[in-house]
Amino acid sequence: MQKITFTSDLDANTALMRSIFEGDDTFIVRKVQGNGGLRCAMFFFDGMVDSHVINESLVRPVLLSRAARLSADALAVRVLQADDCRVEPDTDKALTAFLYGDTLVLTEGDARPLIVNTKGFARRSPDEPENERVLSGPREGFTECFMPNLALIRRRVRDTRLKFTFLRVGDRTNTSVCLCYLDGLCPEELVREMQDRLGALTLDSVLDANYIAECLREHRWSPFPTLGTTERPDVAASRLLEGRCALVVDGSPVVLTAPHLLQECFQSNDDYYISYLQANVSRVLRTLGFFCSVTIPAVYTALLLYHRELVPARLLFAVTAAQRGVPLPVGWEVLLLLIVLEVLREAGARTPGAMGQTMSIVGGLVLGQAAVSARFSAAPTVIVVAVAGVTGLMAPRLQAAALWLRFLLLGAAAAGGLYGVGLMLSLTTALLCRMTSCGVPYLVNLVPRVRADTEDTWLRVPWYRMKYDRFRFFRTAGRDRE
Repeated sequence: MQKITFTSDLDANTALMRSIFEGDDTFIVRKVQGNGGLRCAMFFFDGMVDSHVINESLVRPVLLSRAARLSADALAVRVLQADDCRVEPDTDKALTAFLYGDTLVLTEGDARPLIVNTKGFARRSPDEPENERVLSGPREGFTECFMPNLALIRRRVRDTRLKFTFLRVGDRTNTSVCLCYLDGLCPEELVREMQDRLGALTLDSVLDANYIAECLREHRWSPFPTLGTTERPDVAASRLLEGRCALVVDGSPVVLTAPHLLQECFQSNDDYYISYLQANVSRVLRTLGFFCSVTIPAVYTALLLYHRELVPARLLFAVTAAQRGVPLPVGWEVLLLLIVLEVLREAGARTPGAMGQTMSIVGGLVLGQAAVSARFSAAPTVIVVAVAGVTGLMAPRLQAAALWLRFLLLGAAAAGGLYGVGLMLSLTTALLCRMTSCGVPYLVNLVPRVRADTEDTWLRVPWYRMKYDRFRFFRTAGRDRE
């Protein structure tokens, strides 16, 4: 950011600001002279400020002032009528606030600028996120506005120990980032580690939370997420109450949470707003769905290529009859259909509106029926791939992991049958056992030797059984809630 230095000469300061923002037609300079001779200059950007606030809280009080000359402190205290008005001696901080929508005010005889909160840029309402809809529970979601997102969290966690630590990330964008945590509940080592990681970032720009997530996360080569993401304030608040920390990025509706565990990928946002019996059934189905999504194509290929003796006779005769006349081997057939499935899914996601859903459904039906009729593919193969695609949607946080595992297991099945599938699953499990998220084992509560003092593990217990914090890996077991 360009370094500037103000003087006590108002005309020179005005000329300096005009030269810096030369060529920017949104840059506005408003010179005001009061009844007593008080001279001020106000600088702001058109479209980022509230014009009514500037006219009523800044321009009008200066015009009505009978003072001949005032210092910046006196101007802020005695004249300007704004709720957030401060003297900012640090010109770098003043320029940062000015570029974010505040109004910069200079007065004759004082080199210190005033920063007045007059932000008024457009913002959308905190509607429920499309990707995290719930059957029951709150319907609010984060937006791209920084301070309103923090207010949504503060409204739910009304505790004096809730802390907001602000940082700046990005050399050019100078993006505001807020580290949220509950003091005394969130481990100090976790807070320090997150602050150190954020301070070590060397990004040129940050336009979304994923810019930071890819740099902060551990095991960057793994398709399994080690940083949680959410667009719901209630989910972010629950993570804070569990002793974790949240990272709010200006300009992004996605809030990052850490640590993040594998079992959270199979949890839904409304598991805690419905009956625990229904929630547990849903969690079991999601887990089975993910396992079926990554293994069914590989097991189908392995059985037909290497282990036909394991298939029941009637089923084997039916599948063999359906495969008659198909030009491709079963492994290549499954691979091509999986690629077609991903192409249809990507096309449906990128096509705007309801047309995308219609195209995905109609395209899948038409292409599947045409492939079977033309003998390019067998009907059982189409069914297997369709089941794998549908069950993969039950765990949306693991779609990237499901995609990679599906193809890796398919290659292992084509190379070594069920033995190859078992070997690849064993390697995947071993890698998951080595993974951590901010020092917490990724498979905590899933591996017998790695456990945390919590009742909320793979299955959810009733609320009256949750006597302790739901996530206490860092803290001493057996301590009740404070």
